[in-house]
Amino acid sequence: MAIYRLGSVAASAGNMLNAIGLLRQLRRLAVFSGLAVLGGLTACSDSAINSPHPAGEDADETVLYSNFSERPKHLDPARSYSSDEGRFIDQIYDPPLQYHYLKRPYELEANTLTQLPDIVYTNTNGDVVTENAADLAFSTYVFTLKPGIYYQPHPAFATNAAGDPLYRFDTAADSVAFHGLEDFDQTATRELVADDYIYQIKRLADPANLSPIRGLLAEYIVGMDAFAGTVTAARKQLKQTDPRFQQTDWLDLREYPLQGVEQQGDYQFSVRLNGKYPQFKYWLAMHFFAPLPALVDAFYHQPGLADRNIVLDWHPVGTGPFMMTKNDPNEAIILQRNPNYRDDFYPSEGEPGDAEAGLLDAAGARLPLIDKAVYRLEKESIPLWTKFLQGYYDRSGIASDSFDQAVSIGSTGVNLSAEMQAMGIGMEIEVVPGTYYLAFNMLDPVVGGLSEPGSAVLPDPVMQERARKLRQAIAIAYNQEEAISIFANGRGEVAQSPIPPGIFGYQSGQRGINSYVFDWDPNARSTGSKTAGAPVRKSLDEARRLLAEAGYPDGRDAVTGEPLVLNLDTPSGGGGASANQIWMIKQFGKLNIQLNIRGSDYNRFKEKMRSGNAQLFQWGWMADYPDAENFMFLLYSANGQVVTGGSGVNSSNYANADYDRLFEQMKLMPDSPQRLALIDQMLAIYHHDAPWASAWHPHSYVLNNPWVKNTKAHGISKAVLKYFGIDNAERQQARAERNQPVLWPLILVAVLMLILMVPGYRAYQRRQHARVITRQHPDTGGQY
Repeated sequence: MAIYRLGSVAASAGNMLNAIGLLRQLRRLAVFSGLAVLGGLTACSDSAINSPHPAGEDADETVLYSNFSERPKHLDPARSYSSDEGRFIDQIYDPPLQYHYLKRPYELEANTLTQLPDIVYTNTNGDVVTENAADLAFSTYVFTLKPGIYYQPHPAFATNAAGDPLYRFDTAADSVAFHGLEDFDQTATRELVADDYIYQIKRLADPANLSPIRGLLAEYIVGMDAFAGTVTAARKQLKQTDPRFQQTDWLDLREYPLQGVEQQGDYQFSVRLNGKYPQFKYWLAMHFFAPLPALVDAFYHQPGLADRNIVLDWHPVGTGPFMMTKNDPNEAIILQRNPNYRDDFYPSEGEPGDAEAGLLDAAGARLPLIDKAVYRLEKESIPLWTKFLQGYYDRSGIASDSFDQAVSIGSTGVNLSAEMQAMGIGMEIEVVPGTYYLAFNMLDPVVGGLSEPGSAVLPDPVMQERARKLRQAIAIAYNQEEAISIFANGRGEVAQSPIPPGIFGYQSGQRGINSYVFDWDPNARSTGSKTAGAPVRKSLDEARRLLAEAGYPDGRDAVTGEPLVLNLDTPSGGGGASANQIWMIKQFGKLNIQLNIRGSDYNRFKEKMRSGNAQLFQWGWMADYPDAENFMFLLYSANGQVVTGGSGVNSSNYANADYDRLFEQMKLMPDSPQRLALIDQMLAIYHHDAPWASAWHPHSYVLNNPWVKNTKAHGISKAVLKYFGIDNAERQQARAERNQPVLWPLILVAVLMLILMVPGYRAYQRRQHARVITRQHPDTGGQY
């Protein structure tokens, strides 16, 4: 019994000593842990722990870091028609022509060709005629390719000893082992030949590929509609008779001739157009006309591959400066230098001022200037902005939340903030060649006054005049300048016509204003302008006068006394009105017009537009090519949405016979004083009829970290990545400076932890000591 008690006492004493030791160890651990953390942070200057990029990713390569917010839907050059998709595939595919990177106005030059295409004009007998001949029937473009251009490495080009394609699967079961493109071990390349361009043109004509430009091209490329009918019939027959076709759904388009396209050798081909279409040259600089070999098309149509997204829409194949080596829409998209890219060099001439801006420092350098471009998924603007400032992204737009931090606007115009200047950040400002507009549906009886296309009912001239004055009144009251200031941080300018700056036909100053909406004040000055004179919006009194003449004095029907209610149709269903829509309601409220927002899902909205049941709507158009025709056709009656069944670009269904006549004269003319005179007449009609209530041209603000070189905004072409340069050493140094660890909070926490632990430790010692000196021995009664 005594032995047991003595053992208990020993155990208690041991526990006490263990506890004291443990406490001391914890104290030491806290101190050493804090020091370790501080030391670790201090040692991270070259590879900061807050970097979103893998360590060493840019150690041996020159990498440009950027971002994306949504996965590109189409990477097939026949289908893609989005700028978000073009930023990727335009670096991969090689159309025949390209834009000079530095020159403005925009200038086309040969890309894969030895020179710009030769154009031969002929009549119906095949005789050569002049460009302006009355009997001109056809324009034939002759293309001559540069030899020695090769495709990126790809398994579609791999062959066996017999020269046959290495990867060919008869059934889906044969391809089951291939889960991604990386599972194909063997790759190879092949030289670009004329037939690759011909095959791609046939893909544009094939209705199965759903190319968005097929309808337009079919008007001009000889035999395109006939070819579409032929391959559609062939595909239908093969589905019924050919078991192989039933598994692959691949039609070899080489077996079906396209009348207007002819191969004239391995490096030469021609395309024949009906009549004359000067804008065709601009399409030749787009990825739609990039080459695609038939064997690549066949490779991606093999059984089972589409089930695993091994398709052209996910994995593009081209001869351009880059190739896509990773397409993970949940993480990153990576473009790597194409090791087979041809000799291509940075331009040695540009505009005045380019040399002073350092844009010619890389003159003559072999392209591309970087090895890789990494685009990481970023859905939120604030984290993206923070990472740009930390140096982890090289270029950035400016979200509304960050605008005041990045930019200051004063009497001298738009400038970088002092913080951005201190970091060496530069800014590109460009007027984007595009137009956003608030439009009326001209088929609506209240705001339009036109009759349905093909209707036997003629429009009532009185109602047309009333509707015109109503549109003019709204155009005056709708303060587009204020909308740009509030909702775009001032990044835009009021449009006086559909044609944006930088496109022939745009007129600035007093000559270009819409005199039905603005007066010219010679003493006024636009923000940032150094010259006097600016348009000033007409008064609300003038708008109210027009509204009364339209039959709606003070916003009420003069006959019934009912308030005038107009409907704005939008592709956003559910929820309350947005801040922009509330602002719009107030704009119409200036005239006591009630604006009703009718939101619907996108498909329903498109159906309203297609059938002409919308009343007011907002729309936009970005330049496909730098020509006035590409904007003036937005009001050409033959392009009306209702007339074309929804495919036309004239969303307002505007129709004016005089405008149409002038457009048909203007559209095929070269830029000249005569063409400008026609454009001026068309704009006078547009101003008078007011089919759009208001419009504006957006401005693009792009920030560049100081290590990014050779960037110059190009409003038309997306194929600019090959010109960008990165100074790795400068970036590494800036990252280290911008991401210095802030140590004082950790030191403070460590000190506070020690301070808080000392009283507890002392209290614990006192309690243990008290227990020792007051305990009685169970046998002797003594204390110990």
